[in-house]
Amino acid sequence: MVHELPTWFEVVSLAAMIVLLLADLIIVGRRPHVPSVRESALWVGFYVALALVFCGIVWAVGGQAPAAEFAAGWITEYSLSVDNLFVFVLIMTRFSVPRLYQQRVLMVGIIVALVLRAAFILAGAAVLTRFTWVFYVFGAFLVYTAIGLLRDDDDEEYQENRLIRTLRRVLPLHDGYDGGALRTTVDGKRLFTPMVIVFLAIGSTDVLFALDSIPAIFGLTRDPFIVFSTNLFALMGLRQLYFLLGGLLERLVYLPYALAVILGFIGVKLVLEAMHENTLPFINHGHHIGWAPAIPIWVSLTVILGSLVLATAASLARARRVEGRAD
Repeated sequence: MVHELPTWFEVVSLAAMIVLLLADLIIVGRRPHVPSVRESALWVGFYVALALVFCGIVWAVGGQAPAAEFAAGWITEYSLSVDNLFVFVLIMTRFSVPRLYQQRVLMVGIIVALVLRAAFILAGAAVLTRFTWVFYVFGAFLVYTAIGLLRDDDDEEYQENRLIRTLRRVLPLHDGYDGGALRTTVDGKRLFTPMVIVFLAIGSTDVLFALDSIPAIFGLTRDPFIVFSTNLFALMGLRQLYFLLGGLLERLVYLPYALAVILGFIGVKLVLEAMHENTLPFINHGHHIGWAPAIPIWVSLTVILGSLVLATAASLARARRVEGRAD
């Protein structure tokens, strides 16, 4: 169900969020550095608190329903962003990106993610308005993605896709970095630095994660404003979170299982709601026996939070056991 919020509120809110996110990214471009744990923690805490405050404002302006949808959507998108960060770590390690310039890489990755998600949201909203049967496709895709997460081996290294492998063969590529530059001069020849491949790897990864995150959020709300705002808040502080988590990402071994549960649940929810709203009743020998149930948003929020809390607690407990045996 779409809950109408005042147009002025949506316009002002989106403008403020975009300005805040771009201002943060511009600062990185002008002053690249390796943030300390304290600096990263302060910024992550600020953006998390800002999201919670905004959720309260949505509640005050539009009521409990849109606020609950925002909360569930933001937590889901933020969790997927953490999983995205793990892939970013693999890419940075695979291409030996100097730590000083990792912020710049993250900045480009966030901008690409913002553009891609905006395009996917607009396209998704337009398609779903006219063809609600697409929810069946989204639901099946999320269930398929959830199964893929359960099958993935967390210890695998980053695998270059076909585009990256092709560009390695085609581009005149130097094997060393020249600061954060994309091109450098070696013996009078203009060559591309590995930074080009890193940017393309991050960008292609963003496409894959957008394909997961957009159907997931549309499974929780159909309000384009809430969809876009949850994605914006999920991207805010993402680069600081990257440096804050650091080695902790390797400890969250059960996070993919939590994400699999969340995506699988939302996939099933999408299918049930499509059956409910598209007047497709369960049929038994030609007789209608009832409608597919619509899952309340509070149930979604409970499943999302419960999965993440259990996965985090189990991961940290496992890490302590492993460290204890090592000692």
